[in-house]
Amino acid sequence: MTNASPLRPRIGVPVRLSSSDDPDARVGEANQLFVFIVDLLREAGAEPVLLTPESELETELAALDGVLLPGGGDLDPRLYGQEPIDALYDVNPEQDRLDFDVARATLDAGLPLLGICRGHQLLNVLYGGTLVQDMVPSTVVHSGLDPEDTTAGVWAWHDVVLAEGSRVAALYGSTAGTTVKIASGHHQAVATVGRGLAVTAIADDGTIEALEDPSRWVASVQWHPEASQLPDGERLLPFAGFVEECRKATQARSGRVQ
Repeated sequence: MTNASPLRPRIGVPVRLSSSDDPDARVGEANQLFVFIVDLLREAGAEPVLLTPESELETELAALDGVLLPGGGDLDPRLYGQEPIDALYDVNPEQDRLDFDVARATLDAGLPLLGICRGHQLLNVLYGGTLVQDMVPSTVVHSGLDPEDTTAGVWAWHDVVLAEGSRVAALYGSTAGTTVKIASGHHQAVATVGRGLAVTAIADDGTIEALEDPSRWVASVQWHPEASQLPDGERLLPFAGFVEECRKATQARSGRVQ
């Protein structure tokens, strides 16, 4: 039971720092996806809070109920002990610093944390894992795309099975595990899984599609649930699930849940 009015959780999202004017079209696409994520959080009942390099994270996080790490350019491979290769794009040290600082501070604060695409890869690196710098081919699931299908956009579409009882399955409204159609658009992937993380979804080509920390509410997905080609209800569902997790976590911390 709760004696409080329904909570509108405040969810932090680190901003994207690269300009959409970059000649690499992927930068502008990532920035548009960032806007979609912020809009979906708001539609799901949250108050998005944009985190910048100037944010006082300790102060900001004290007033937040959760954090979402969005997609974007590639991480600097030196962060996981490798030298960069030519296939990388939009490696931005300032973005790496911001996202890692936000992620570490979120873990320290014990807040729910969800990573999407780059955020999925960043969490794996934060936990001590490594990445495949460039998948060759980019991913086997892409080979099934019909080149004449203009509705696919920039995505490869395929199904992935979510593990029973996983946090990501719960975001999609299931405790028994479920199969979801996902929008896949990445050239990197998890290689070595970080210590303490559990794999909760794997694509047919072996790509690790979802991770979670069983000891706290930390989860991540390689795909893009915010893709605009998805039906509105399917797009909103995992964001609404995360907003509810943030709401419940805050109510529990404040002692309002009896």
